[in-house]
Formats: sequence, C-alpha cells, structure tokens
Amino acid sequence: MSDLNILVDNTTATLQRIADEFSPAVFASSLAAEDMVLTDLILKAKLPIGIFTLETGRLHKETLAMVDRIRETYGYEVALYKPETSAIDAYVTQNGLNAFYDSVDMRKECCRIRKVEPLNRALAGNKAWVTGQRRAQSSTRAELAVQEDDVAHGMTKFNPLADWSEEDVWNYIRSNNVPYNPLHDKGYPSIGCEPCTRAIQPGEDVRAGRWWWENPESKECGLHVVDGKLVRIKAVATT
Repeated sequence: MSDLNILVDNTTATLQRIADEFSPAVFASSLAAEDMVLTDLILKAKLPIGIFTLETGRLHKETLAMVDRIRETYGYEVALYKPETSAIDAYVTQNGLNAFYDSVDMRKECCRIRKVEPLNRALAGNKAWVTGQRRAQSSTRAELAVQEDDVAHGMTKFNPLADWSEEDVWNYIRSNNVPYNPLHDKGYPSIGCEPCTRAIQPGEDVRAGRWWWENPESKECGLHVVDGKLVRIKAVATT
C-alpha cells in the first residue's frame, strides 16, 4: 500500500469517527486544494458532516466559483456565512475600505468582522468542527494535532490532513479528478481574500502570499487563535 493510500485510509477513518462520535459536526472549507480533498472524502462517503465556507465579501471570483463546481460535481450545496453588513459599513466608514494594510490591528479587526464572527455563527450548536490545516503549511502550524480540544468554541476540533504534505494533496487531487481553484495553477498555493493574497515565488513558504506585508508570526486571521493569541489548542490523544 502506498503512503498516500495509508494517509487516505487514516483520514477517512478520522472523518468516520467524527460522524459517528461527534455529531453534529461541520467542516469549515476555504475552498482551497486541501479543503477540496476533504470535501471529496466527505461527500463520496456520504458522511453527515455539513460543509460551509466564509463568504467574506472580498474573495476572488475563482474562489467563489468553487461553490458552483462543488454543486455541479457532487450535487451538494455549500452553506455560505457572510459578515454582518452593519459591521462592515462601520469599519469602512471609520477606517477606509483597505485599512487592513495600515497595521496588524486593523487587519485583524477586518478578519474578525469578515471571518471570525461568521465562523462563530457557523459553529454554533455543533459538537466538533473540521479544518483543512496541515503542519507543512507554515511555521505557525508546525505542532498541529489531528484532534484538539477547542476550549474557545467549547467543542472538539479536527485537522484530518495534519500529516499531509503539499505533494500528497496534489497527488490525491490528480488521482481522483477532484475539482480545484484555478488560482493554484497561477502561483497561489494558499488563497484568502483577494486584496490580502498574492502569488508566491518558487521556494517560498506556501503561505508567503498571505498578508505578505506582515511578519510570519502574525499571519493568522483569528480563526485558529485563542484569547487573541496565536497558540496551539490543546492536542487530544487518540490512542
């Protein structure tokens, strides 16, 4: 059995355990490559894990088009969670549309409005949530565990692809004809909001194009932060 097959079997087993033991559970998809791997595994197995994405209002058109691709390929409607219009209007009025370039605090406030608050609504009422995070993505995720105790949200958090490399992700996508965001073919290994994401150069960290004007240590949007600090949520032993 190949290493990829082992990874797929382990990931599938994790997803099945989530469905069996942590229902209701939801998958927070960014619609990027690794998230399409999880989407494929969840939907082909018909697992009762809901899939949603955070429609921030600043996504690339190619990213938004993935919602239609998923509907066409799998017959599944991804749930969209959007920021509160009043909060967006207040931020723009007080600071300007692109104030997130001015400081880390301004950028994090934009992320809070457009991503963190909608995430909290999406997670409400669930016992667990799933992400496509991988250890290989950046230094901030080097200690990522497959299962974590997310005290901030009062639930269990799963990162089923924690062990997967970039090569593993793309080998799975190509082997299984999984649809993916065409921006990946244009030098965007990690894709967020359009004004905060750019293509990277060969050899750069896969998340180097996210908030490229900031130091690597601050490059998280708040979705995976506890009490305002970037820390690893407590890992849970699974054996």
